[in-house]
Amino acid sequence: MPSSGTHAHVLVVDDDEDVRTLARWQLESEGFAVVTAADGQAALDAVAENRPDVVLLDLTLPLVAGLDVLTHIRRRSADLPVIVVSGRSGETDRIIGLDLGADDYVVKPFSPAELAARVRSVLRRSRRAEPAPAQPAPEPAAAPVRSRDGLVIDRATRTVTVRGDAVELTAREFDLLAFLAASPRHVYTRDQLLEQVWQSSSDWQEPATVTQHVHRLRRKLERDPDRPHWLRTVRGVGYRFEP
Repeated sequence: MPSSGTHAHVLVVDDDEDVRTLARWQLESEGFAVVTAADGQAALDAVAENRPDVVLLDLTLPLVAGLDVLTHIRRRSADLPVIVVSGRSGETDRIIGLDLGADDYVVKPFSPAELAARVRSVLRRSRRAEPAPAQPAPEPAAAPVRSRDGLVIDRATRTVTVRGDAVELTAREFDLLAFLAASPRHVYTRDQLLEQVWQSSSDWQEPATVTQHVHRLRRKLERDPDRPHWLRTVRGVGYRFEP
């Protein structure tokens, strides 16, 4: 959580000083606290020392490569949002980044205003977002979703178990799974899921983001990810949850 004030802390990691300066200027102008790092090792040190609320991560870094930084972060935290900001625009690079646990992928050159919007989007859907103002006592939480073959989704505690074994999900993976499970057998398009889960759209974000998150969920949950039981593809349309 932000250590002081009302705005989140952002770590900007890029070996290009101009990119760091541009990102910092835009984010600070919108009230974010910003720390920067120029190489992969400095990024890892900053994550450990500053505990940022979101990381903007370039892939081409000296000392420690960006993908290695991302892997290191995900091994230690499933919840820290990471947005890859890269000059690599190819589909393979986007898939690799998303597959390793990135929450979003922005291609350079980027619009500073769009970058700030992406940061706000991931923070809205993250457990590391700013604490909300005090509210009246909430209604009792919905009962956990219990599916066939031992899948349990507890929205109150944001935990998932499969046949009694805990499954570690990122904040975004949990949000996607919980959203689909809340309307079993309802088919959602990737654009609808971007809007409902990511608070975004295909104008801002690649629909492939949804595809990669579904693939990651299948690998973590399904006995046979190639023949999923719970997370079904409806060809030409989108995805549905089968209880």
